[in-house]
Amino acid sequence: MESDISQAFQKELTCFLCLSCLTDPVTISCGHSFCRACLLLFWKDIQPPVQCPMCREPSQKKDLTTNIVLKKLVFIARKSSLMKDLSSEEQKCVTHKDTKRIFCAEKRIFLCQLCSNSHEHRGHRHCPIEAAAEDQIERLLKQMASIWEKIQENQENLEAENRMTTLWMDYLTLREEITRTEYRTLHPLLCEEEEKHIESMRKESQCVLEKLRTSEAMMVQKSKELREMFQELMAMSQKPYVVLLQSLNNMFRRSESMQLSMPQAIKPELNALPITGLTESYRKFQVQIFFENLTIIHHKINVFNAMRRFSFRPHHKDTSVDSAGCYYASWGPQSHISGKYYWEIDLKDSWDWAVGVCKDSLLMNRSQVIEPEGAFLLVCVKEGNHYSLFTTCPVFQHYIEKPLGRVGVFLDCEEGCLSFLNVAKCSLIYKYPPGTFKHPVWPYFSTGEI
Repeated sequence: MESDISQAFQKELTCFLCLSCLTDPVTISCGHSFCRACLLLFWKDIQPPVQCPMCREPSQKKDLTTNIVLKKLVFIARKSSLMKDLSSEEQKCVTHKDTKRIFCAEKRIFLCQLCSNSHEHRGHRHCPIEAAAEDQIERLLKQMASIWEKIQENQENLEAENRMTTLWMDYLTLREEITRTEYRTLHPLLCEEEEKHIESMRKESQCVLEKLRTSEAMMVQKSKELREMFQELMAMSQKPYVVLLQSLNNMFRRSESMQLSMPQAIKPELNALPITGLTESYRKFQVQIFFENLTIIHHKINVFNAMRRFSFRPHHKDTSVDSAGCYYASWGPQSHISGKYYWEIDLKDSWDWAVGVCKDSLLMNRSQVIEPEGAFLLVCVKEGNHYSLFTTCPVFQHYIEKPLGRVGVFLDCEEGCLSFLNVAKCSLIYKYPPGTFKHPVWPYFSTGEI
């Protein structure tokens, strides 16, 4: 009878997926319980909605909470199994003929009470084997959770890198298109210089593309290594306590070392190549625009945070993503509906900044935050130690070096378009297509510091 109860008890504590005793048991919405690691692996490549492995009921993939009662019952069962193992002749001290119930942390061996008090072991850290086993299981579970986080992070980086490869090719096409348009507007006869410029850009782009593909390959390999490490830790968590206590240190060292060498995503960037006579041609229309009466903005919902959320990867922990900060915004003294105008803004060492034009409708209340919609801006945001450039309406990220010093803005009301220049490099950053807007616009400038 006692044997039947024990077997029934053991059956209820067995994971349906690995057929071993539950480790860090989680209970899902249908009421069935599984090892957390088993469930994570089972659902790893399944898109929501996911199902219970046993009854196929829909379940939630996130927020898996440890079933504390089951976890305690599992420990009781495994402790009982440990006591049975320790009572065997193999676990008796050869010298003192007593059961080894003490664990020596330094030597990672089992000792009887008399051996633990001996001169050889007196200075070592000792504890009952069951307490040591519980501590090691908790350490093992933390290591598995850490590895799983790295698996998720690496997967997100890999997906982002795959997207980046496509975006990079699209961006090169855009750069070629606006560069050719600008050359043919300024220098219709300089075909050879135009082709040299394009060829130089293509060579640089090809080098970046090779780095992206190398990075992707490294991430694929790392994904394989991390998953193998996770499965190795998972298999070890199901071993008897007697085995587990003596075999974990080396595995922990390998696991921790693996997590230190995570491949990082590539941030591609093109050099700003000069176009002969670009700045001179625009300076024919140069005007002085005084950005006065700065408005101070204390708000989390601003154009800079909007760009950060657009740019950052899901796992990014940078707290500046939702920074309220202190921003300054200013508008030109009048709107423009006809003519051509060019002005330059000295950005010095500013970190977050935005230059361009915005519609009349956005100026009804100047204390309000400028949103990307209705504003045609070149925006620079700081991401850790890097900077990213965007244009708005629509939001588009530019993979080109950040301009240092002055940025030129050319407003062509006749064509309904806008251009941004890297003045120091005599290079075109971006040009909106003709017909982008047909309404009055106001020069606009905002920065994170003055």
